[in-house]
Amino acid sequence: GTKQVVLLALVGVMIAGAHARIPSAPRRAAIEVPVPDANLVRIASLGFDALAADLYWFQTVQIGGDVEGPVGRSHRIGALVDLLTQLDPWVDHPYRFAALWMTDDVPAIRTANRLLERGIEHHPDEWRNRFYLAFNHFFWLGENREAAEALEPAIGLPGAPRYLPRMVARLKGQSQGLGVSAAFLNEMLQRTEDPAAREEFERALREIETERRARLLDRAREEFKRRQGRDLVEIEELLTVRPAVLARLPEEPNESSWVLDDERVIVSEKLRFRYVPKIDGTSRGLIEQLHENADEQGEAS
Repeated sequence: GTKQVVLLALVGVMIAGAHARIPSAPRRAAIEVPVPDANLVRIASLGFDALAADLYWFQTVQIGGDVEGPVGRSHRIGALVDLLTQLDPWVDHPYRFAALWMTDDVPAIRTANRLLERGIEHHPDEWRNRFYLAFNHFFWLGENREAAEALEPAIGLPGAPRYLPRMVARLKGQSQGLGVSAAFLNEMLQRTEDPAAREEFERALREIETERRARLLDRAREEFKRRQGRDLVEIEELLTVRPAVLARLPEEPNESSWVLDDERVIVSEKLRFRYVPKIDGTSRGLIEQLHENADEQGEAS
């Protein structure tokens, strides 16, 4: 109401005064002033910390809508969200806003993760913060074990999708081995009485077994290349060369057969995928560029 608007205006004037007492930053000085210390803002806001947090949230979302946009401004977003979530840690969306836009470099992603961890601390039943944290670990940082550890507690939280256990299992399989992945799914299978969930877990366990047998074929393929000096043209060559690399092909657990896909990867003809988290070529290019920049910055420092 009117009272809140007046209070917000008053807090804005006080915070503007706090900003004025801080030296100007050399970069973006014409359009941006440094983000102040949270303790200074608390003094200036006279106890209206949540209203002060709203002001900094307005500044944060304006970055997404101004002419320059959010690209290249990860650290500004991080500083603002860090400040406003110190003033009012029970806000919700700002944590995920930071995770979405703070992707300019590895330090920014690490900062976004720390902010998400703060969000998890204050919103333990919000599955999306854990999902964003797991995504950052997996996609940007290549940290599958950490991604699995971040995502697993989200299983069963209000609103959490059914597919989370299968995602966790794949991440565990990538970082800790297929045995750990299967053990996790078997435990989930024993704990649930939901027929739909049980079907999902059983399907995932078949996928793990398919992957285990596909890896056996991968090893046989490497032996074939060592012996023949060339790659397979078709999978049956593992049996038809002399001496044969395999006495027989392992059965495909989904009552299907083994084929080479368009990328010459051995897959189940029915599933057409391998049991690993997959990143498309365009995204992989972005990730590689991110880490190349990080390596260059490390060499320069």
